[in-house]
Amino acid sequence: MSGGVDSSVAAFLLKNQGHEVIGIFMKNWEDTDNKACSAYEDYEDVLSVGSQLNIPIYSFNFSTNYFDSVFTNFIDELKNGYTPNPDILCNREIKFKVLLKNALELGVDYLATGHYARISHDYNLLKSVDGNKDQTYFLYTLKQDILRKILFPIGEYIKSDIRKIAKDANLINHNKKDSTGICFIGKRKFPDFIKKYISPQKGLFKTPCGKIVGEHDGVWNYTIGQRKGMCIGGNGDAWFVVSKDVKTSDIIVVQGENHPLLFSNSLTASDLSWVESPPTLPFNCLAKIRYRQTEQNCTIKKSENGIAQVIFENPQRAITSRQSIVFYNDNICIGGGLIC
Repeated sequence: MSGGVDSSVAAFLLKNQGHEVIGIFMKNWEDTDNKACSAYEDYEDVLSVGSQLNIPIYSFNFSTNYFDSVFTNFIDELKNGYTPNPDILCNREIKFKVLLKNALELGVDYLATGHYARISHDYNLLKSVDGNKDQTYFLYTLKQDILRKILFPIGEYIKSDIRKIAKDANLINHNKKDSTGICFIGKRKFPDFIKKYISPQKGLFKTPCGKIVGEHDGVWNYTIGQRKGMCIGGNGDAWFVVSKDVKTSDIIVVQGENHPLLFSNSLTASDLSWVESPPTLPFNCLAKIRYRQTEQNCTIKKSENGIAQVIFENPQRAITSRQSIVFYNDNICIGGGLIC
């Protein structure tokens, strides 16, 4: 239980179904800035909901595990010029490994979370009923042996239903704002937080022809396709990032959100993870290269030495290294990998 409405309603639904329910709150980050981190407030909400539902609450501090398994990787990836996704790694290494292990040691039969996803009778990972809130993109690393021990109680509901259930049950957090962004950054601005761990390193914004159009304080503050925050003036269309070079600290930018250099028909992916088993190639399926994207038609053509080649039916905009590409067969999430 995170203190949010989704996990609270998950506990409420399971309790009403007659299950014996306990709540677990996990702290993943140590922070002296209480204004930036909401962990204390979230824990108070968990205790209030637990008291109202008459379920015991356990608290675990996984901040060391998180720092070693998730945050260190996040910083290393940024230093190398990539754009990592810590939420996916947190699900794999913390929620459904460390948390699951500790929960099972308490004697539970299942670990339930407030994710918008579903699990089929044959333990495939299915998209949630609420397509706008579906979170399978962040769960693609879960294999069937893990899914056998997991419950997603709210996967059959849309968000407005969850809010109504919480309000009707008089849960204290029924109108609590959804959490967004990266948990350990909280309410801080990304560059301000990152400079504590990576020293600023000035570099140049350049056009593909080498013309200097501006300066920046570190390639890790920018990602492929980014428009805002560059402070590049001049005439013409807005500027967008198309590539980065960590060695030279150069960031290549172009004008216009539909510039050809922002698009590509293909990508390669590593660190492949399949929920059930790898498909026989070539394999036609759907995929998305970022969370909010609509699934795109593609073909996984070959996989050699752990690297898959993916060809898209239509060109994709702002393909970003070390973000995840996640594959779907209709409403089944079959797996994914890291974009090379």
